[in-house]
Amino acid sequence: MNGSTDIARAAVRVAITPTRAEEEQLIGRLAEQGIRGVAVDIGGDVVNSIHLIIERAIIASKKSGVTRDCHVEDGAIAGATREALTQIITKATGLNGGGKIAVCRKGEHLSVCIFMSIGLLYLNEVVIGLGHRALPSE
Repeated sequence: MNGSTDIARAAVRVAITPTRAEEEQLIGRLAEQGIRGVAVDIGGDVVNSIHLIIERAIIASKKSGVTRDCHVEDGAIAGATREALTQIITKATGLNGGGKIAVCRKGEHLSVCIFMSIGLLYLNEVVIGLGHRALPSE
């Protein structure tokens, strides 16, 4: 049985995949275990893009079937994404970033992982943030 740490681990693994092909393969392998996942690229001024990052996570989750179109599940994605953002925002203030946000879910466990490179010119810092929410089982 997959618990919250297993789903969080899956989200981290999806977020750090270096290519879209590897990401798709991993999401396929996770699906065989009953874990639904999705990833979407993000980038720009991190602090001023918070609402866009949250929106991208919600939309990608709905489109891929990780979550249903309902306010409870939208709120869970928004909350977990916001939690992940709070873990990286201190390093990102005033800087641009680029990376990926991944969402994984199985049953009542939902995790969001943000993996980004942030910085100025070639002086980049690598950051990772992780959020989890519990939802009613499907």
